[in-house]
Amino acid sequence: MKRVIALIMALSLLLCGCGTVQPEAETDDTKLQIVCSCFPAYDFARAVAGDRAQITLLLKPGAEVHSYEPSPKDIIRIQESDLFICNGGESEEWVESLISENEGLNVIYMMDCVDAVEESDEGIYSSDHDEHEHEEAELDEHVWTSPLNAVKIVEKISDALYEMDNAHGREYLTNCEVYKAKLLDLDIRIRTAVLQAKRNSLVFADRFPMRYFALEYGLDCFAAFPGCASETEPSAKTVAFLIDRVREEDIPAVLYMEFSNEKMADVICEDTGCKKLPFYSAHSVTAEQFEAGMTYIDLMEINLNSLKEALN
Repeated sequence: MKRVIALIMALSLLLCGCGTVQPEAETDDTKLQIVCSCFPAYDFARAVAGDRAQITLLLKPGAEVHSYEPSPKDIIRIQESDLFICNGGESEEWVESLISENEGLNVIYMMDCVDAVEESDEGIYSSDHDEHEHEEAELDEHVWTSPLNAVKIVEKISDALYEMDNAHGREYLTNCEVYKAKLLDLDIRIRTAVLQAKRNSLVFADRFPMRYFALEYGLDCFAAFPGCASETEPSAKTVAFLIDRVREEDIPAVLYMEFSNEKMADVICEDTGCKKLPFYSAHSVTAEQFEAGMTYIDLMEINLNSLKEALN
C-alpha cells in the first residue's frame, strides 16, 4: 500500500515539475545504497563511504537546484535506499511529504547537522537591505559553504554508516578522519588568507549563497541580491551601490557565482576597471565537472584563489 501511495504522490509531483536524474545504473545489492538530493551531500557521502556504497545523485549536473521535483523513479530510489541524505529547508519541501509516507526511511538533513542562521543576519549588505529586513526571515540553506560545517555533516554521515554497516565501521571512520583533515587544512588556509589580506570586503555581482562562509571568516560582503533571491535583473540602484563599493574601497575584483550569466559583473568591471572572478557555492556542478570528478574541495580551492586576489 505504501508503494501505491508513493507512486501516486510521485505522479502528482511530476505534473507540477520536471524530474531530473542521473543516467540509469544497475543496482549493486552487495553495496549500501545511498541517495543524495544535491552535490555537496553526494560528494561528502562518497568521501566517507568509498567503494562500500553505490551513491545516487538525484539532481542532474547543471540543473536548477531550487526548481527540482522528484520523478517517480527518484521516489522509488529513495524508498529503497539504505540512507537518504538531503539538505532540508524551503527548497526541498517535497522531502517532508515523502518522509511522512515512509516512516522507516533513514534520513540525514544537512541543515540539522549545524547551527543554521537566518538570511537576514547582520554582516551581509545589499542596496535593498532596508526593504528585506522587514520580511519574514528564513533559514539560509547553504550550510555546507563553511568547511567547518562540512566537517559536522561528514561526521553525521560517518556515524550513520558505522551504525548501518558495523562490519566495515573502522573503514568509514578512517575515511571520515582523512576527509576531515583535508577540510580542516582548507579552513586554515582560508583563515590565513583572510588574516593576511589588505582588505576585508567582497563584492558579489550576483546572488549571495555564501553567508555561512562569510560569517565563518568574518568577511563583509556586498551583494546584488540576498541569498538565492528570485530576482534576475538588478535595478540601477543596485548596480550603482556595488560600483560605489568597488570605488570606495578600491576593490580589485568582483565575484560571480556558478551558472551566472555574468552580465552584472561585466557592467561593474567596465565601469570601474576591476576584474571578475568565479566563486562557487558548490550546490551543483556542470556535467563536464561531474564527469571530471570535481569535488567540493576542488571548488573551494578555486574560491580560495579568488578570495586571495579579491582581498589584495
